[in-house]
Amino acid sequence: MSTDSTTIVQRLWNYCNVLRDDGVRYGDYVEQLTYLLFLKMADEQTRPPFKKTSKIPPDLDWQSLLSKDDAELEEQYRRILETLGKGPGMLGVIFRKSQSKIQDPAKLRRLVELINGETIYDPACGTGGFLLAAYDYLSDRKRFDLDIEQKQSLRLRTLRGKDVVDGVVRLCAMNLYLHGIGGEESPIEVGDSLISYPADHYDLVLTNPPFGKKSSVTIVNGKGKADRESLSYNRQDFWATTSNKQLNFLQHVRNLLKINGRAAVVVPDNVLFEGGAGETVRRRLLQDCDLHTLLRLPTEVFYAQGVKANVLGETG
Repeated sequence: MSTDSTTIVQRLWNYCNVLRDDGVRYGDYVEQLTYLLFLKMADEQTRPPFKKTSKIPPDLDWQSLLSKDDAELEEQYRRILETLGKGPGMLGVIFRKSQSKIQDPAKLRRLVELINGETIYDPACGTGGFLLAAYDYLSDRKRFDLDIEQKQSLRLRTLRGKDVVDGVVRLCAMNLYLHGIGGEESPIEVGDSLISYPADHYDLVLTNPPFGKKSSVTIVNGKGKADRESLSYNRQDFWATTSNKQLNFLQHVRNLLKINGRAAVVVPDNVLFEGGAGETVRRRLLQDCDLHTLLRLPTEVFYAQGVKANVLGETG
């Protein structure tokens, strides 16, 4: 987590939406987030390049929250605030009269996960190729020297995905399990990613949505004959209403990102250079996002696989 003041403020307000839903007042949720961010930043200062000695006891630090869930997490958070608030020195001043105002343990767990490190998501994960590539990259010792806690966070809390096909999700879960990724609950869920505004947001989205010009559903009439109808997702957060799957996924990916989030998306050739909805989406990406790269790969490389593709890199 960056200690840059602008980034911290932006993240802080992003997290406030979680607590508003729980009925926590403005002053209270700012206070609660300040406590959590302080514990996280104090923990970061004990690691390279700072390597400072922490005055917070090991059983009351940020790491002690990561190993807890449900009622145990809520109890540990209350214990941290009460114990540090009764202590001497600067920590006593910082946490004086502090109390937990977060009543829902699930909300507290979500806040802890949001603050702890980057999250990576694939809304059309298939069998998990992008997620596994991200895991292999981050766990490579030649690139990153992760400690035990960071390795555990990468394995249990960093990677998430979704796919509409139940059998594909099963294969993806198998792949992740065999690579030691995931805990008691599956990081992959079954569902239509495009159906509604995302409930969660992520630091990094990597995805290769299914190729094909149109989204469709199969309708069986009274005579038993099957017809296919184009499916348009009428979402207020979308810039354009269209049945084009790739344009819908591009809009959905943009809305999945946290403040300062990043994305890389593989789409079919020329999808962003069409008129109508394609033009609208292209203009909004250029206007609202820090669009880093549009890379058109050589078509002969992909014809052998029956695919032409662009790579879209986005930060926003």
